[in-house]
Amino acid sequence: MRIALLSYRSKPHCGGQGVYVRHLSRELVRLGHEVEVFSGQPYPDLDEGVVLTKVPSLDLYREPDPFRVPHVREFRDRIDVEEFLTMCTAGFPEPKTFGSRIARLMKERAGDFDIAHDNQVLAPGVMELEELGLPVIATIHHPITMDRQIDLQTAPTWRKRLTLRRWYGFLRMQTKVARRVRTVLTPSESSRRDVARDFGVDPERMRTILLGVDDVFAPPTAPRVPGRILAMASADAPMKGIATLLEAFAKLSVERDVSLVLVTRPEPGGRTERLIDQLGIADKVTFVNGVSDAELVEVMGSAEVACVPSLYEGFSLPTAELMACATPLVVSRAGAIPEVVGDDGVCADLVTPGDVGELVTAIAALLDDPRRRTTMGAAGRARVEELFSWRAVAEATAAAYEETIADYRRESQEASRADR
Repeated sequence: MRIALLSYRSKPHCGGQGVYVRHLSRELVRLGHEVEVFSGQPYPDLDEGVVLTKVPSLDLYREPDPFRVPHVREFRDRIDVEEFLTMCTAGFPEPKTFGSRIARLMKERAGDFDIAHDNQVLAPGVMELEELGLPVIATIHHPITMDRQIDLQTAPTWRKRLTLRRWYGFLRMQTKVARRVRTVLTPSESSRRDVARDFGVDPERMRTILLGVDDVFAPPTAPRVPGRILAMASADAPMKGIATLLEAFAKLSVERDVSLVLVTRPEPGGRTERLIDQLGIADKVTFVNGVSDAELVEVMGSAEVACVPSLYEGFSLPTAELMACATPLVVSRAGAIPEVVGDDGVCADLVTPGDVGELVTAIAALLDDPRRRTTMGAAGRARVEELFSWRAVAEATAAAYEETIADYRRESQEASRADR
C-alpha cells in the first residue's frame, strides 16, 4: 500500500505524536509498504526508507520563543494569516491550518496514495481528501477534552480559565471531524471508551491497537544510581502530575539521600520551576532534554525507581519504555496506565492520582526493597516483550488500512450505481 501519514507536529522524543510517527512508519516500510510522512514543525526523526514532506507552519510555538510574532516577510498566504490571528486571540490554530495546507497540497498528490492516516489532526481539510478519492483513517491517542478538563480544574484564576476555554476551542472542530472519520484507531481500551464518550464516535468504527516499544530501550549494563528517582513528562502540563511528584519528593528528601531527574524542558519561570524553588529542592532536581536515544536510555536505566504521576494518559509510552529498561515503577491508577502495567502490582505499584501521601509511601517502600525492585523490573521487561511490539502495531494498522480502503471503495461503488 501507498500510505500518506499526516501529523501536524511530530516532536521526536516526547509528546507521543512524533514517537508514534517514527516507529509506525519504519515498521510499515519493513512490511513492504510505501510511507510518506507529511508533518509540520517540529519535524520527526524518521528512519531509512520513509519519505518526509515538510508542511511548514509559522511555527508560532517553537522553543525557546513560543507565541512569537513573525516578521511580515514570513507570511506566505491566507492560511498563515489565519494561524497568526488565531494565536493572537488566544486560540490554538495548528490542527486546522495544517489540515488546510494538506487539502491544498493533496489536490495534486491524492492519486499517489491508497490511504491517508491522520495522526490526531482531525481537521476539516483532512476530510476533504475523501472527496479527492483518498480514504481517511485516524489515530486518536486520547480525546484532548481530558486535558481541557484537568487544566480548567487547576487554573488559578477566572481569567486563566477564560483563556483556556478559548485555547481549547479547536476541540469543537475535532469532535465534529472525529464523528466523520471512517475508522478510528485508539491505543488502549481506556482511550477508546473516552473517545466514544467525549467525541461521540461510534465504538463499532474504532479499533484498539496497543503501541510498541523500540528495541533501543533495554535494561542497563551500568549500576543504577542509589536514591535516584526519575520521571518523563511535560513538566508544566498539570495533567502529567509533576507537581504531585515534586511535593512527594520534597518529603522524601527530608530524611533520605535522594535525587530527582526529570526528562523534560520546563518553561523558564513556569509553575514547575517556581514550585521547586518554593519546596527548597533545587539542588536535588536535574532536568534532562535534547539528548540522543542512546543517552535517553542510559538516563532511564540509571534510576532505582521511576514515577509516572499522571492524572490521565491515553496510553503512556514512557511507562512502557521504562518497563523495557527494567526500571521499577510507581504509577498513577489513571486512564490507560493500569492497562500498560497490569493492575496486579507485579510490574508496578499503582497509587491514587494526585495523592502525595500514597506516592511518598510507595516510592519509599521500593527504595527500601532492592530485591523487589529487581523482581519488578524483570516482570516489566517481560511484559513489554510479550505485548508491546511496533511490528505488531504496524501489522494491525495495515489490516485496518485494508478494511478502510475496502469500505471506501464499496461505498463509492454504491454511490456510483445510485447515480445511474
